[in-house]
Amino acid sequence: MSARLRKWTTKEGKSEEAWQVDFVFQHADGRKQRVVKFSPVQTRRGAEQYERELRSALLNGTFGKEQCGEESPITLADFTPRLLTYSENNNKHSSVDSKRQILRDHILPFFGKVALANIGLAEIEDFKAHMRKKKSAAHKRKDSASKRAIRKRQRSEPKPLSLKTINNVLTVLHKLLTLAEEHGVIRQAPRVKPFGKLPKPPFDFLSFEEADQLLAVAEPEWRTLLRVAIKTGLRQGELIGLQWHDLTLTRGLLHVRRTIWRGIEGLPKGGRERTVDLPASVVDALNGHRHRRGRFVFCQEDGQPLTKGKMAAPLGRALRAAGITREVGQIGWHDLRHTYGSHLAMRGVPLKVIQELMGHATIEMTNRYAHLSPDTRREAVAVLDRPLALPCDIRATWKEAAPNRT
Repeated sequence: MSARLRKWTTKEGKSEEAWQVDFVFQHADGRKQRVVKFSPVQTRRGAEQYERELRSALLNGTFGKEQCGEESPITLADFTPRLLTYSENNNKHSSVDSKRQILRDHILPFFGKVALANIGLAEIEDFKAHMRKKKSAAHKRKDSASKRAIRKRQRSEPKPLSLKTINNVLTVLHKLLTLAEEHGVIRQAPRVKPFGKLPKPPFDFLSFEEADQLLAVAEPEWRTLLRVAIKTGLRQGELIGLQWHDLTLTRGLLHVRRTIWRGIEGLPKGGRERTVDLPASVVDALNGHRHRRGRFVFCQEDGQPLTKGKMAAPLGRALRAAGITREVGQIGWHDLRHTYGSHLAMRGVPLKVIQELMGHATIEMTNRYAHLSPDTRREAVAVLDRPLALPCDIRATWKEAAPNRT
């Protein structure tokens, strides 16, 4: 038998396992065919029975024909609920919402009525070409728009979708097709080839002077939150989910245990908790921030967690008061996280330490701050100006040192 329990780690750092059948079948004409499928019954016996059924279907020539018959083809729209159910069982709430939005806005309008068995490489390339011509709808137009929003519409035209956005859509399409293969709906999922390796998007951060000025002019009720964001690098959802029992102020430690996204509580990004050391200024600020409104460190008047909407205006007011502007775009809460990573790199902190403090899954994510490190590159090129070491006769050195050893 070729049934085995396959184990792997997702991009979010979550451990998964499933029983899988993997074997090579040799046909009567000598042709070999490899079959790799997840068992519909997730036990060892179930996987072994599934392998016997697959071998029998291959031997009888019925393999794949019963799954994709022409009498009742399953369309992509028909299969979409299965993908969402899988995502709800295995992904974070934010990931489920993201998949639902991608399906609604991009995949279903193009492929919704197409039978899954009829989606091949040519159809996928047509879809990619269609996506490259599509305009961004990131900021949907409201019926009752503000005057400021109307003026902004008149000044700018919708931009084409970025290749990164298109790759995110292709990732969802790939997952849907591979899941259809695992469920036996199609014989083999076509390859969905994303666009090539893309450059990392640029990021913005506050200089040391801008960060100090922002904290100096911030409204008192928001100053501690801004200080924690700049000095700990917590993501916005992690700031919202921070509770008092996550703090060990006597030891200067903050434990990141949860994130709150649209009111839904979950594990931090990557599925891992982490501990962040606090500088003295943050410890003092948090000690002075004590309140009795509930378990959340930063909350509304009634003790309920903050929301992204309620956090937007205070940051904007502080930026205007500090006179901090940008020619393109504006500083947001995630840029305060970039400020933390950038300041650590500029102070010479090793990238591996920055990775651990920021909770990055891979060092590649932290490498975006490498160019800010003041010493690494300077020390690397400094060796070019060092004089060559004089040649040394190791035997003469040993003879000179011999009397000292007696």
